[in-house]
Amino acid sequence: MNTAALAPTPTTRALAWCLHLLVIGLLALTAGRAVADGRSHAGPIVAVTAACAAVYAAGPLLPRVRRSRPAAWWLAAVGVVWLVLLALSPDGVWVAFPLYFLQLHLLPRRAGLAAVTATATAAVTGFAAHQHSFGPAMAIGPALGAAVAVAVVWGYQTLYRESEQRRRLIEELTTTRADLAEAQHTAGVLAERERLAREIHDTLAQGLSSIQLLLRAAERALPDRSDDAARHVEAARQAAVDNLAEARRFVAALTPPALEGTTLAGALERLCATTGARHCLTTRFHLTGDPVPLPTAHEVALLRIAQSALANTVRHARATTAETTLGYLGDHIALDIVDDGHGFDPERLPAPDPESGGFGLAAMRARMNTLGGTLAITSVPGHGTALAARLPLTTPAETETEARP
Repeated sequence: MNTAALAPTPTTRALAWCLHLLVIGLLALTAGRAVADGRSHAGPIVAVTAACAAVYAAGPLLPRVRRSRPAAWWLAAVGVVWLVLLALSPDGVWVAFPLYFLQLHLLPRRAGLAAVTATATAAVTGFAAHQHSFGPAMAIGPALGAAVAVAVVWGYQTLYRESEQRRRLIEELTTTRADLAEAQHTAGVLAERERLAREIHDTLAQGLSSIQLLLRAAERALPDRSDDAARHVEAARQAAVDNLAEARRFVAALTPPALEGTTLAGALERLCATTGARHCLTTRFHLTGDPVPLPTAHEVALLRIAQSALANTVRHARATTAETTLGYLGDHIALDIVDDGHGFDPERLPAPDPESGGFGLAAMRARMNTLGGTLAITSVPGHGTALAARLPLTTPAETETEARP
């Protein structure tokens, strides 16, 4: 059975109704002409015409006829009744034309072509028998009708298959587009989550850690050294104020307060001064090269790395001095932070833990990777630590496009 019959569409239904009306109309014409001409066997012609109409009408009403084998039996029954009608009246030859469409539509291609050939041959033979003669004109009509039916049905089936292929392709593209959108959404959520984790670690978490250290120092200074305790408490209060500002700016997705109204060099110099004032650590800032305007993403990344690195120096290094150097080196910018602490083995770092931390270096590297930069950590136990961050200098538009989550 042809695939076109398996999936009815509004177009195929309309064509089917046109075919039904054509068959009924031709049968009615055959019966009407037999009665109007007053033929001697008009009664049998009308009866056979009615029988042919009844057999034909049974097909669309029976769902089983849609299947290959019942369709073949139904077409055979219609063909037999039609042959009887053709034997009684030459007008029955016109019914062959809709039969061509039925056979091509319901039967496989080879079987349908064979059935059309047999029907055309029977039509030519029957009409010639009624005329008691044979001429080329008698064969041209049924043969031409068969050729037109084959061309129309096969052409429609080809168009239908192409339409189905396009429909399936559109469905696949729609599904792929939905999957891609979902994947992009998931990637965006993960990227935003990673960005939030870095921001929280480099601002609020480090600030709270600083507050904790300052309050511990104040606790040790009480009650003998009340002045020192007051200084530590004041520093802790100021750290809380700074981190509150960070939190508010962070929620509003604005530029970090340390960069407002100043340059990156100014923000780093103030960071070193603040760190040195709050903790027992001598911090110095150095600027080399000629400063040039930097993309906001570059400035934020370098500031956050400096904040995290100095916070780690305060918490873990037990250092007395820390040197921070910002260098403008032509096609890239460099940030170096060196301390004289007890150092560590970079190959034997503990795994990050929610209780003890350990996310700082991973966050720094993630920031550098996002902007196409590099981060190098050099440290030997007992000989201090050196951190080197390098970023290529690009236009602000390019960086903003790449860094946008």
